[in-house]
Amino acid sequence: MSETDPLVVFTPSGKRGRFPAGTPVLQAARQLGVDLDSVCGGRGICSKCQITPSYGDFPKHGVTVRDGALTEWNAVEQRYKDKRGLKEGRRLGCQARIEGDVVIDVPPESQVHRQVVRKAADARAVAMDPATRLHFIEVDEPDMHEPTGDLERIGRALKAQWDIARVTVAMPVLRGLQTVLRKGNWQVTVALHTPREGAVPQITAIWPGLREGGLHGLAIDLGSTTIAAHLTSLETGAVIASSGVMNPQIRFGEDLMSRVSYAMMNPSGAVDMTAAVLEAIDGLATAIAAEAGVERETIVETVFVCNPVMHHLLLGIDPVELGQAPFALATSDPVTLDAATLGLKALPASAQIYILPCIAGHVGADAAAVALSEQPGQSDDLALIVDVGTNAEILLGDKTRVLACSSPTGPAFEGAQISSGQRAAPGAIEAIRIDPVTKEPRFKVIGCDKWSDEEGFWQETAQSGITGICGSGIIEAVAEMRMAGLLDPSGLVGSAAATGTDRCIPEGRTHAYLIHDASAAGGPRITVTQGDIRAIQLAKSALYAGARLLMDERGVDKVDRVVLAGAFGAHISPLHAMVLGMIPDVPLDKVTSAGNAAGTGARIALCSREARADVERIVRQITKVETAIEPRFQEHFVNANAIPHATDPFPELAKLVTLPHVGFNTGGSGDDGGRRRRRRG
Repeated sequence: MSETDPLVVFTPSGKRGRFPAGTPVLQAARQLGVDLDSVCGGRGICSKCQITPSYGDFPKHGVTVRDGALTEWNAVEQRYKDKRGLKEGRRLGCQARIEGDVVIDVPPESQVHRQVVRKAADARAVAMDPATRLHFIEVDEPDMHEPTGDLERIGRALKAQWDIARVTVAMPVLRGLQTVLRKGNWQVTVALHTPREGAVPQITAIWPGLREGGLHGLAIDLGSTTIAAHLTSLETGAVIASSGVMNPQIRFGEDLMSRVSYAMMNPSGAVDMTAAVLEAIDGLATAIAAEAGVERETIVETVFVCNPVMHHLLLGIDPVELGQAPFALATSDPVTLDAATLGLKALPASAQIYILPCIAGHVGADAAAVALSEQPGQSDDLALIVDVGTNAEILLGDKTRVLACSSPTGPAFEGAQISSGQRAAPGAIEAIRIDPVTKEPRFKVIGCDKWSDEEGFWQETAQSGITGICGSGIIEAVAEMRMAGLLDPSGLVGSAAATGTDRCIPEGRTHAYLIHDASAAGGPRITVTQGDIRAIQLAKSALYAGARLLMDERGVDKVDRVVLAGAFGAHISPLHAMVLGMIPDVPLDKVTSAGNAAGTGARIALCSREARADVERIVRQITKVETAIEPRFQEHFVNANAIPHATDPFPELAKLVTLPHVGFNTGGSGDDGGRRRRRRG
């Protein structure tokens, strides 16, 4: 490969490389270790290697993709499309060959190791007050002597039998109303949507006879990286099924500002991203209904929570204003519309959509959902709630006042921009421990409960293999390296001579730590490189700096407790997070997990009209702090680059761990300056 060869960037992995013109995409993927499936050996039969090329300007990747970046559509692809169908824009990776710089998305169904969606639903008691309810009625048959329309007689029946004075009807329901009435022999069940007490109900669905199957809703957490959905009963509030997919907008940019830039630089950029996410939500809704054995026509409501950029792109609003001060939202109010207007095809056209209000600027409906779920404004002690993701959203508050900010952490915590990084999928290292004396690692992977030094581990992981390292794994790896004296406070990895282990291997002018090497058997070589350390430092510094800004605003140097929310909340080790310096220093038992608090907030709003009114009130009471214009953010960010921190003391952490005194950029010997007193495994 030479610098003149075409550059190929694969998403969502972020892996890239240069390949001679004419190289099949599948071959390039295999050489880079990209998770692209193939069963037929590249003969264009199995279709497992489907990919989606993207065109336009990608500032994040430093790439402009022009027409002709891949070879022309060929006869093999046409034959497959004619026989089995191929989604618009898809190509077969074994047939498409690289001709120019290109960004290629590997969709979830083409990945061998599919993501494990960690945004699971938390059990939560909710006072049920759904906006949509079922009403069975008996309707008078039409009479030549009393000429009234079928809808008017339905309204009369609702008044007589349910004391409902007035209703409206969704147009898709009106179109089929007469057929359903006659099929039910003038007995029907209607779904009435009443958004708030006193509002005029709308008929959003109708079934012949008595419907006893219940109604369902979707609570969707639309994240920058992952879309998680919870299919929920609107009668009991129980979660029937949970599922998720990668957000396909990743191919346009891994972080929010990259997507805003893509929209700015490509005339159809925002439209393309909206279409991509709506298609993904349609697929997710279809799949989750099939998994649960639920008819899609019974999914009559959907609640969305999302950050402001996702909010605008979901609604088809160009996010350009969110990319520049003063970061104005098109609207911060809650949005109510139907599925047809939004552009969703998998749900009934008249299904009602509710999108929670945004707080301001870059603090969106997902932060509002976290506030609804965790209620920091009701806390007696000062609580810091951190929703860790590609864009971290942070709440700090108690009964006196609640503050909020967002911090651009980027995708490193999700395994992206990491040399051996991957999404959370079977085979990914999710936890690691490094012996402080021998410097040898042991680890756990997703899909196996055993540690790598336990009997039976290798047999149980034979099928999945050890494929890479996910977000929680890389956080623990960096923290463990610091505790084992392999990493100095500045984040520099020591040499083999300085650290006393051959696992610290040279890599250019720096060093990397070798966790697992299966290259002799054709498997991956998993390391933590200096570049990986820097990516994690940047992410955790942004997170910590955002928290410190809120603490400055409250005039405090410490908080009483920390709540970790989001996909990582239940999987990040509090000790490792504190060693890394992701969160402020507090007693370890004061660090708790809220799981997917945004998703929980979405489910609460789905099941309760009162909760919707509550969150609309809460967002008006939260004070927004804008990190982009706060002069102290940069100071906090720079100090937070050290591991755990350059200036802030961590007295609670010091009770648990004595961090080695090593310095590899000043000729440090690697002497750890004392062993740790104790630690949690």
